[in-house]
Amino acid sequence: MYAQLTIFDGPRSPELVAATERAGRDRIDPLLDAHPEVAEDMVARYVLTQPDGGSAVLVITNTEESLDKAIHLIMTSELLPGEDPALLPGPSRAERYLVQDLRHGAGVR
Repeated sequence: MYAQLTIFDGPRSPELVAATERAGRDRIDPLLDAHPEVAEDMVARYVLTQPDGGSAVLVITNTEESLDKAIHLIMTSELLPGEDPALLPGPSRAERYLVQDLRHGAGVR
């Protein structure tokens, strides 16, 4: 399995937080759920938040290719009516990991 941690450093204004939440809820989540290959390969998606508006999105998939497909879908999707690109500056950074099986010390496949 593979994980991607996409980080949005805080502090972030309430407007940025609201725009990010809307994009996730109304555009990105439905987009990923509607793509059969990505949806089938998805193990988990979590949004981690901090009081200053910072957040991280953790996505775990069975294959690295699904992470790549998800990124491509998100980056090529059209904004919804009313979404302001100025309020969607993108992540501070993204990191990718091989998920380790702690019982055996090896990557889970």
